[in-house]
Amino acid sequence: RGAADSVKRLSLELGGNAPFIVFDDADLDLAVEGALASKFRNGGQTCVCANRILVQAGVYDAFSAKLSARVNALTVGPGTQPGVAIGPMINMAAVEKINRHVGDALAKGATIVTDKPVLPEGPQYVAPLVLAGATNEMELASEETFGPVAPLFRFETEEEAVALANGTPYGLASYFYTENLKRAWRVGEALEFGMVGLNTGSVSMEIAPFGGVKQSGLGREGAQAGIEEYLELKSFHMGGLG
Repeated sequence: RGAADSVKRLSLELGGNAPFIVFDDADLDLAVEGALASKFRNGGQTCVCANRILVQAGVYDAFSAKLSARVNALTVGPGTQPGVAIGPMINMAAVEKINRHVGDALAKGATIVTDKPVLPEGPQYVAPLVLAGATNEMELASEETFGPVAPLFRFETEEEAVALANGTPYGLASYFYTENLKRAWRVGEALEFGMVGLNTGSVSMEIAPFGGVKQSGLGREGAQAGIEEYLELKSFHMGGLG
């Protein structure tokens, strides 16, 4: 409001609801690595973490099994200890939101397909898990969980996947996996997000603009685009010098 009252430019980097799409022509091992990197980094507590993992029906079971096996191997504990992959959540409000999302999903038909790990003492530790059978009626489909919960949504066609991915008021980061170049261009163009990762679980780097569309903000951070947010164009007309 202060910027509006004084007619100042501003950039806003807000929340997201990142889709992570796995097509049936994807390299599943590569997709699993990307899902681990995108979903579970920093305990799932970043604005670009995958929030909805959309998997095509033909590879749904295979991807679920591969991802679950890797998640079962993640160690929960203090981040200062060697080998720990998932640290504590930022506060109890975050823990309560995660538990609410998981409870709502289970009540609406989802199932946990990962093992229950031994957690260290402390109320802010939560178990990383994979939820099969996620649907759009669940809270975690429309709200950003911000924790180590990977819900798997099933889809049949490319058009359905794009519609599911775009079916959110947010548009920060998105990811998809395919080995088909034509599909890569089609889907990359169709996704309504400020950042798109193809066959990678990372969209953040110092040489690329960072930011979203829709209710995920406006403007960009990073690279030349980030500098331009702080600059104004000037028109300089010259004449009479010779």
